Amino acid sequence: MIISFSNQKGGVGKTTTTVNLGVYLALHGKKVLIVDIDPQSNLTSGLGYKEKVNERDENAKGEIKKHPTIYNILIDKATISQSFLATRFKNLFLVPSSIDLAGAEIELVSMMNREGLLKKVLDKVKSQYDFILIDCPPSLGLLTINAFSASDKIIIPVQCEYYALEGLGQLVETINLVKNNLNNSLELAGVVMTMYDSRTKLSEQVVNEVREYFGEKVFKTVIPRNVRLSEAPSYGKPIEEYDNTCTGAKAYKEFASEILRRV
Repeated sequence: MIISFSNQKGGVGKTTTTVNLGVYLALHGKKVLIVDIDPQSNLTSGLGYKEKVNERDENAKGEIKKHPTIYNILIDKATISQSFLATRFKNLFLVPSSIDLAGAEIELVSMMNREGLLKKVLDKVKSQYDFILIDCPPSLGLLTINAFSASDKIIIPVQCEYYALEGLGQLVETINLVKNNLNNSLELAGVVMTMYDSRTKLSEQVVNEVREYFGEKVFKTVIPRNVRLSEAPSYGKPIEEYDNTCTGAKAYKEFASEILRRV
């Protein structure tokens, strides 16, 4: 199953959710591939592989080459197997991103089947994995459309803050456009509430508003605002590795269990 994590608003916990869900699904014994298609490559650095991607190796001919990323797969036609990185977690693999991807949307415009390039790549390997998780950029451009075209389901992380519903209508409309024109099997798997602060009435109000808007599509698990969750990416570690006893870790463990029950 291929799941994209998308929200055009930045800072909603999209990357944190993708990486930590991937870790806990892998710990459940599922074989998981995480694909980072955000030019900011926060997921790649959050797993501790940004330096690896930027390393320059000199081959026998004296040529300098970097580890292939999703950019090289989409634009330079590198094979996806060349970009795989085995993580420190059994069953968890990464296709990294890099800043090179920032110009990809312009380069993709002139390509044939530009909305389906990622699907063509992932179709070759999806039978090898129980889950492929795609971390989308905070926009609704060609990279996100590629992710939607390749996916079976979409999960929308929504921050428990004011203006949480702003832009969600446009996102749902984009999902429906892709479903009607490019990928008729695409479904909204659900909405996960993130950065919930139990000390404020605002968080509770936002959760209620989102539940009213999306109904049963909202996951029961709510991810709390948690300092340890915020700190972990700066150490290049998912929360299981950084502090698996904190409330954030417990929430993502429960979220993984809920995904396995529902999706």
